[in-house]
Amino acid sequence: MPRAAALALLLATATACANDVPEADWSRGLLPDHITEQGGLVTTLWNGAWIAALATGAVVIVLIVWASLFHRKRRAKAELPPQVRYNLPIEMLYTLIPLVMVSVFFFFTARDSNTLTQVKGDATVKVKVEAYQWSWRFTTTVNGKTLKPVAGMPVSDYRQGPQLVLPVKSKVEFDLSTDDVIHSFWVPEFLFKRDVIPGIPEGNPGRKFEINTLDKPGVYAGRCAELCGVDHSRMLFSVKLVPQAEFDQYVQTQAGSAQ
Repeated sequence: MPRAAALALLLATATACANDVPEADWSRGLLPDHITEQGGLVTTLWNGAWIAALATGAVVIVLIVWASLFHRKRRAKAELPPQVRYNLPIEMLYTLIPLVMVSVFFFFTARDSNTLTQVKGDATVKVKVEAYQWSWRFTTTVNGKTLKPVAGMPVSDYRQGPQLVLPVKSKVEFDLSTDDVIHSFWVPEFLFKRDVIPGIPEGNPGRKFEINTLDKPGVYAGRCAELCGVDHSRMLFSVKLVPQAEFDQYVQTQAGSAQ
């Protein structure tokens, strides 16, 4: 298990820059601290899956050790240990237990996936995300008022890339689009990413998702999580969560410059 955790951490950081790796914690299953309500749902599902997997692994190891110690051929005896290959109750148990486990995993995964992809359309803050080779353009609409788009260029530090400003404790709707190749919109602290696929028409639910931001102001790194071309690793951006008063001031400034 420690090796698996170390491998997971290595894979998570292999594509990240040294200055934008989110802090992981064992209590969260090595996930970063989430900044959305939906992230809490993902954390619960992730930790529940690990607990079930560890419990299953422990039972299997105990059964292997028990069978090795108490059901092996003795040197003083020529006969084989009792064979159970035609034991119908045990064979049914072997089939039913994995079936129940997979069904439980499927139920919780399907339930949470449905919640994570649900878009009600009533968010006051809506962000159109346009991915291109190799950066991002963010166009934010607040209560029907469209702000000046924020566009970027390939950078080596996420703090130099385009910045998306969002208010804390608010519902935000994202609409993703691209005209060239497949990209992937990913902010690790969202604990959620969505592929940006060309050709999906506007209004299609496959382009959208919603988040409810928590009261955790700060600047968080984002990136493309789909290998999209030569400057894929420099397709960086940031999300800045700010208090509502600061966001209102930002809206006034950007709305004025957009006129």
